[in-house]
Amino acid sequence: MADFLMPVLGADMKAGELVAWLKQPGDSVQRGEVVAEVETDKAVVEIESMFSGVIEKLLLQPGDKVPVGTVMATIHAEGAEAEVLPAAVATVPPPEAGRRPRPRAPVPAAAAGRLRVSPIAQQLAAAHGIDLSSVVGSGPGGRIMVRDVEEAVAARGAAAPAPRGPEDRATRMRQSIAAAMSRSHREIPHFHVQSVIDMSRAIAWLTEENTRRPVAQRLIYGVLLVKAAAMALRKVPELNAVWAEDHVELKPAIHVGVAIALPGGGLVSPAIHDTDQISLGELMTKFRDLVQRVRAGRLRSSELSDPTITVTSLGEQGAESVFGLIYPPQVGLVGFGRLTERPWVVEGRIEARKVIHASLAGDHRAVDGYRGSVYLAELDRLLQEPETL
Repeated sequence: MADFLMPVLGADMKAGELVAWLKQPGDSVQRGEVVAEVETDKAVVEIESMFSGVIEKLLLQPGDKVPVGTVMATIHAEGAEAEVLPAAVATVPPPEAGRRPRPRAPVPAAAAGRLRVSPIAQQLAAAHGIDLSSVVGSGPGGRIMVRDVEEAVAARGAAAPAPRGPEDRATRMRQSIAAAMSRSHREIPHFHVQSVIDMSRAIAWLTEENTRRPVAQRLIYGVLLVKAAAMALRKVPELNAVWAEDHVELKPAIHVGVAIALPGGGLVSPAIHDTDQISLGELMTKFRDLVQRVRAGRLRSSELSDPTITVTSLGEQGAESVFGLIYPPQVGLVGFGRLTERPWVVEGRIEARKVIHASLAGDHRAVDGYRGSVYLAELDRLLQEPETL
């Protein structure tokens, strides 16, 4: 028998709330298939099974708060059964006699009878006084998503209310992020190295490449940065790792976490799996999909638990340089600033070139500044050969 656990969904996440079970006892499940939906401060996360088999028993009810590591269900797994160390498993105390389960937040009757509603969308609607019965859902099965409520708010011309206290969602999210970044600053001995990279050749290649692509399939220069950041890890694999208690654990696959701003503030960094292996076109498609699902508050557990390094870019906000804090337990973070035009010496003459500031935040327990500099040099080399990405 295998335990279906509440996974770690980022350094700033300690627990979530079970929204719904998508499987019932007796149902078959495949590895990677979504079994449950859990709401965190940042999104509704689809929790995937790590095993193939048959659902044996569901141990929690929708509305339960679920700490990381809690056994949520048991699965009669195919093949070798997974072993779980007891110390790694949290338990949920049984309900007291006579105590009724905590009810879910009420959903308007019209919406509940006709449409499915994302919990985040429901909260946003309540905050703005939006009648969900008048909102048309764009999600699967007519489910009302965050974007639907945002459109209703915009159409009405409503202004977003200010946070009203510690239970406000945005406030809780900022508290979670503060806890994670405080841990990063406290526990990780950071170092930073930076390079200025000539992007002229990459931008020229991208411009020409996009003339051969349909408008819907055109690339942005950010995908070149993400792909190069992933491929450079082959040269310095010790950056593609996590810090596990007292040692570094190298990861065989490269899953780059891409920092994406949330609609109400804050960041989430879901992974693009096997980033170094996929084409630029596929990377662009996956990136667009992630941005859309982040806006809709829908992510998968593997996207939040699998990143092996994070890439963040503040270029659109005008910053020329980024010196970030590492997301534990990762050991590296790559930052890109704004694409600017600067005087550049080329074969003894000065030319105007498009350049970008690239930085690396490294964990000194796992890697040193010399290897960090090797990484940035490899990143630079790859961006001078954009056709090989």
